[in-house]
Amino acid sequence: MQLKENETLEVLFGDRMIIQNKSLYRFTSDSILLSRFARAKYGDAVADFCAGSGAVGFHFACLNPQIKSLTLFELQPALCDMARRTAEYNGMQVKVEEGRLQDIPSSYDGAFSLILCNPPYERGGFENLSYEKAICRKEITITLGEIAAVASKKLKFGGRMALVNRADRLAEVCYTLKQFNLEVKRVQLVSGTPAAKPYLLMAEAVKGGKPGTDVAPAFVNTQANGGGTLNGEGGL
Repeated sequence: MQLKENETLEVLFGDRMIIQNKSLYRFTSDSILLSRFARAKYGDAVADFCAGSGAVGFHFACLNPQIKSLTLFELQPALCDMARRTAEYNGMQVKVEEGRLQDIPSSYDGAFSLILCNPPYERGGFENLSYEKAICRKEITITLGEIAAVASKKLKFGGRMALVNRADRLAEVCYTLKQFNLEVKRVQLVSGTPAAKPYLLMAEAVKGGKPGTDVAPAFVNTQANGGGTLNGEGGL
């Protein structure tokens, strides 16, 4: 496979690789944590929202070969192109849909039993970021409420959504998801050291689920200040 300018091949899982671009948004440890936090069921039809180059979805599929299908949804053409070539390189049957989540056609309504989402969860302007990186990190092209609204439409009843966000937005995440009939059933906070205040939350919600939330012990992420290899089968 011919790599393009600024692209590299990095370990995805075992002998599988993922294409990354040094000038575009690259996966962080948040992606790894989410793919291991989410729980698969046999025959799951999985969607990866705000997929970027596909790190969350690809790694989740490697961890859970029992899923039926994987569809990536990403706004940026360059990242979609990388995801398609990663799937081809690894011989994985993955569908990549390019465009805004808000514009996903109604043909996908109720199509998924699990949605994964590592969304832009910072507020603010571009600051020193390029537009391509800014829209991956900041709520510029989509908000949490818009993501929840789309997810609720695309999930079948009883389907799950697993996502990450800032720990200080925990109440907002739970409230927003509930507004769209997504009941938060499982939460785990993440900190950089045992004594540090959590900086990240991971949550799993069920469409039409009953109230009641399992709060797991906090996870200490030793790679909190950087990216990290996707390789390995270790879970949370």
